[in-house]
Amino acid sequence: MSLFAVADALGLVSFAVSGYLMGVRKRLDLLGILIAAFLTALGGGILRDVIIGRTPIAFTDSRVLVWVSLALVLAFFFRLHAKKRPERFALFIFMDSVGLVAFSVTGALAGIESGFNIFGVMLLAFITAVGGGMLRDIMVNEVPMVLTSDFYGTIALLIAAGIFVCDRTGCLGSFTLTLIAVTALTLRLIAYKRAWQLPKLGGK
Repeated sequence: MSLFAVADALGLVSFAVSGYLMGVRKRLDLLGILIAAFLTALGGGILRDVIIGRTPIAFTDSRVLVWVSLALVLAFFFRLHAKKRPERFALFIFMDSVGLVAFSVTGALAGIESGFNIFGVMLLAFITAVGGGMLRDIMVNEVPMVLTSDFYGTIALLIAAGIFVCDRTGCLGSFTLTLIAVTALTLRLIAYKRAWQLPKLGGK
């Protein structure tokens, strides 16, 4: 599998589980949970493909649906829905973080392949990584995580910037992509653990 395909599969599985747990947290019915899971997993990728002017992969590649369905079957088999406060369950945080990093990578690579400048690459990585989660949060009447959470959207921007620089300097490859992804995932988990926040304006 290509690096793009590996990252996309990781993102699909991770965000499908993340959406599944969010649906459980909001006490949605079975259909609502499925919608939350598929929207989280596919929403960002669909927006990405529309922006770069191609038919969304989710509509043409059956493997996309297989990955999401497999993730949901495993989530149900391991009874993740039976956990108390699933949004604070360690697996939710980890899977959401993996999905964030993986989709940031696929978005940045798609931007580079399309010949975008650094702004375009960063925007595409950001939309791919957080688009599905934003649509999910809006659907369940929550402020999107990217607007309030600790170092969430920032991770997507940092990944995109790193990949763009590596591409322009001719050192973009399996090793550098893996290094960027692992570093970003570590930073995201540390940021969550220590509750890092970007500065906020207003108030005291």
